[in-house]
Amino acid sequence: MGIKERQERDREAVRRSILDAARDLFVTEGFQHVSIRKIAERIEYSPAAIYSYFPSKDDIFYALAEEGFRLLGDPADVSAHGRTPLDRVRAIFWRLYEFSREQPQYFALMFMERSVPRISREYERFALARTRKQQITVAIQACIDSGELPRSVKPLVAIRVVMAGLLGIAAMRLSERLAPGENADDLAADALDVALAGLRSGVALRSAAEAAACPLDEPMATEQAS
Repeated sequence: MGIKERQERDREAVRRSILDAARDLFVTEGFQHVSIRKIAERIEYSPAAIYSYFPSKDDIFYALAEEGFRLLGDPADVSAHGRTPLDRVRAIFWRLYEFSREQPQYFALMFMERSVPRISREYERFALARTRKQQITVAIQACIDSGELPRSVKPLVAIRVVMAGLLGIAAMRLSERLAPGENADDLAADALDVALAGLRSGVALRSAAEAAACPLDEPMATEQAS
């Protein structure tokens, strides 16, 4: 291994340690309570060294969010084996719940932490998130075109309604708000079934598509910025 390759490897190792330490601190202490200095202390580096990798604390969050979207995966891969368009939509939404189990820290940071910066501020760098949202929209539209969902269903509203239930149950599980003996997986499956059944029934939805910001674009609580 040459000197340049070794330097690149070492730099990537430091970058990884910064992200890992920041993720742990953001989740346990809250984004707004964590400083660059505190991250530096965790990995025994100087704040100046952190700034040589990331211009700001916000940039560290954005890097973690990008990783989270990659870990969430491609809806096309998740739904590839679905028998019907609705089966494929079900698989896409269930993957989101699985993500909360497999990557609880990323999930908590992306969907539960109130004080993180809004992803829309750096929307151009989140092409992957926009692609994911579009793929889900197309999958729901396929259900409408096939007749599995009524023509009255608005894909953006459907995304919001279904995801709200699953994200809420995931948050309840992570914050230990479930009743004794209650199974979060069963509750999430029930919520998904009920939401999809409601959409199939043609129940009138009060939400407007224009107001339905997708949770893949922003954390669940988006009113507070850093």
